[in-house]
Amino acid sequence: MTSLTIPTKLPHKLGRNGMLVGLARTSTTEQQAGLEHQIETLKKLGCEKLFVEETSSVGQRPVLEQAIDWVREGDALCVTTLSRLARSVPHLWQIIQRLEEKKVSLRILDMGVDTATPNGRLMLNLIGSIVQWEREVMLERQAIGIKKAQKEGKFRGRVPVARRQTEEIIRLKNDGMNPADIAKTLKVGRSSVYRVLADNPFKVEA
Repeated sequence: MTSLTIPTKLPHKLGRNGMLVGLARTSTTEQQAGLEHQIETLKKLGCEKLFVEETSSVGQRPVLEQAIDWVREGDALCVTTLSRLARSVPHLWQIIQRLEEKKVSLRILDMGVDTATPNGRLMLNLIGSIVQWEREVMLERQAIGIKKAQKEGKFRGRVPVARRQTEEIIRLKNDGMNPADIAKTLKVGRSSVYRVLADNPFKVEA
C-alpha cells in the first residue's frame, strides 16, 4: 500500500467558505490510468489539495483518515465516484457524520451530490434512513432468534449487547473496519469486540 498527498498549483477556489480537497483511490490491482483520471478530474474541479491512496476499499484506509483529519470547517471533500470513498452504506454514513461534525461538506462528482446543498442533504437523510432500516431489520431477526430459542428451551437469559451483535461485528471486521471503530459504531466496549472476534476466528477473514 502506498499513499501520496499532492498539492495542486491551481488558483485558490473555495468550497462554501473554505477549500476544495480531493481524495483519489485505486486498488493495487487496478491500472494507473484510472487513478490518473481521478487526479485530473479533481484538479479541473479546483481541488487545491489532493490525497491519493493505493489500497483496497475493504482494507485499512490511512489516507482517508488523513484527509478527514486534515479538512477544516467550510472545506469540501471531493471524490469522483462513491466507490472511491466508501465500501458500504454504513461506512459512507460514518464518513458523512464525521465530516458533518467538522462542518465539512462532501461532493460525489459522478452522482452530482453536494451535501452543502438541499439535494445533498436529502441524500444524507436517505442514507441515514437506510442505515436505521438495516439496524431495525437486524434487531428484528435477533428478537425472532431469541423467541425461537425460548420455545426450544435454549434461551439462558439476557445476552450481553456485544454478543447479540456478533454477526454484525464480524461483518464490519470483514469489511475492513478496525475494532475501535466497530465499538464506536455499535456502541459497545472495545474489549467486547476483541472478545467476539477471538471467539470466532474462523469467521474472520485474514
